[in-house]
Amino acid sequence: MARFKRILLKLSGESLMGNQGYGIDAGRLADYARQIKETHDMGVQIGIVIGGGNIFRGLSGSQKGFDRVRGDQMGMCATVINSLALSSALESIGVKTKVLTAIRMEPIGEFYSKWKAVEALEAGKVCICSAGTGNPYFTTDTGSSLRGIEIEADVMLKGTRVDGVYTADPEKDPEAKKFADITYREVIERGLKVMDLTAICMCQSNDFPIYVFNMDVPGNLKRVMDGEDIGTLVHN
Repeated sequence: MARFKRILLKLSGESLMGNQGYGIDAGRLADYARQIKETHDMGVQIGIVIGGGNIFRGLSGSQKGFDRVRGDQMGMCATVINSLALSSALESIGVKTKVLTAIRMEPIGEFYSKWKAVEALEAGKVCICSAGTGNPYFTTDTGSSLRGIEIEADVMLKGTRVDGVYTADPEKDPEAKKFADITYREVIERGLKVMDLTAICMCQSNDFPIYVFNMDVPGNLKRVMDGEDIGTLVHN
């Protein structure tokens, strides 16, 4: 029996790069697809939001002279590219998908609504929600919080390249300690970079838990669904 019945899986665009430094690594994409299929085969309803940092980040673009709104719109398009790639990888191994976009771009994807997303989930499709919230100044962290709450998911599974939430960045501080669980309030008070503040506050006010784990280790998504404590739960 899976730990959760309906999840919102937040994936990092940067992780799709693998060791390339840019773009989409075919091996990493295929691994993600296999992990998602394993969970889908357990009968879990899966919504996905994926970032676009492997292609373009609006905030970093604005620091290089791009207009912030245009930069964020470019970032939204990057998430659509990643969503289409993930959809294709899943379809190639027999998993039906639906790509929804927060800005109109038919026939690439259907315009997002909660009802379309829930209908797709209940029909057994993996629903990939792209283009963030459709608005500038909001990250895909906030987009994943919003979509997870809208589709009434049990939890947001935040797949990263680290195995949970630490007192400091474990890639920079070898003394950093991992939390088994932590409250939203403590995340805010400690200034921990779990997600951006808007996303954390949205999850806190809607009592929507986040489970942070390392998605880059093959099989970890299924381990989470099997109930293994391999990450960090963020909750009220």
